[in-house]
Amino acid sequence: MSEINSAPQIAPYAEPLGVYVHVPFCASTCDFCAFYQTTPTADGVDRFLKGISDEAELVVWPRPVTTVFWGGGTPGLLAPGDIRKLGETVRARLGGTPVEWSVEMAPASVTAARLEALKEIGVTRISMGAQSFQPALLDGLGRQHTREQIFRAYERIRAADFASVNIDMMFALPGQDEAAWLADLGEALALAPDHLSTYCLTFEEDTKLWVKLSKGQVKLDTEKEARLYETTWARLEQSGYAQYEVSNFARPGHACLHNLNTWRMHEWIGLGPSGASQQAGVRGGNIADLEQWLAGVARGERVTEDRVVLTPALLAEDSLIFGVRMNAGVDLAALKKRFPSAPWTKVREEAARLVEAELAELSGDCLRLTPRGRLLADSVGTTIMDAFFEEVPA
Repeated sequence: MSEINSAPQIAPYAEPLGVYVHVPFCASTCDFCAFYQTTPTADGVDRFLKGISDEAELVVWPRPVTTVFWGGGTPGLLAPGDIRKLGETVRARLGGTPVEWSVEMAPASVTAARLEALKEIGVTRISMGAQSFQPALLDGLGRQHTREQIFRAYERIRAADFASVNIDMMFALPGQDEAAWLADLGEALALAPDHLSTYCLTFEEDTKLWVKLSKGQVKLDTEKEARLYETTWARLEQSGYAQYEVSNFARPGHACLHNLNTWRMHEWIGLGPSGASQQAGVRGGNIADLEQWLAGVARGERVTEDRVVLTPALLAEDSLIFGVRMNAGVDLAALKKRFPSAPWTKVREEAARLVEAELAELSGDCLRLTPRGRLLADSVGTTIMDAFFEEVPA
């Protein structure tokens, strides 16, 4: 512990650099999940940990790391000793103490021993995927935990005294009406987490829910989704949680810095199979296969797919698409100074059209979505993307 406390602190927002570690192990696949995952074995975990250490050696680390995020998969499935090994590998590359270190956990994997290991390595934020407190809805999602496990896990996390605790919830689930969602939201609020993420169920291709949708076994209801969005926003505002992004709400000082830096198009390094990176002018993702990723690392290669050169126009486009999803909006003047060669005449035209359609408001140089615009944030993003595509030749 003294080693962590004595390390130099990293100033927030001074050229942020994030690290994302994808831990691909899951005991089972949830019906809605499209993230890469595989069944854990003792040998597979050992080789994964060695692979992360070897891949970290291949990375050019340009400056101290600001934020760390472990996702998956289920990082909390790792045994306490393996958590410490992975933590030591990451800590060796940080260059100091990050301002935030987040780890995703599933309720069924939360134990006092795992939490103790996470505290020892310097984790500051736990994000627990509850999704629902109702057994039938959990079963419909293919989740492997019970409501009782959620409560026990939350008590253990709070007892371990992490700086921030987030709960992930989902709405617009098959068979869930507004009353059922409000009941779930009420149970989450009763726990008084520091942060709440509320996601509308999406049907990702090649998931079990996608198959059910294609067979007509479940249906989309966009009008109900819009009502649930608005109901959620009102309820959380009344409960003291500030919305800072379409799906994310926090008490003061508890917004997820790693996500904020990502949405602002700063740099991050992804480790592990399917881990995405945006660094040194290139964006790409590690191959989503444990064995192929390990084989590449053993050859001294980071096996990345879909490599894209980060032009100023592309970074400006993505900064706008993700930026307007945040309640603070986007400072167009600051963005133009950062990416002067982007097609700003077209951007201003699109901003004016969004304002005219009452999807956004422009206060000085700050473009932010209206409540109606936040309901249509995905289509607004498509509009912005189309504007850049028309202006910038392939």
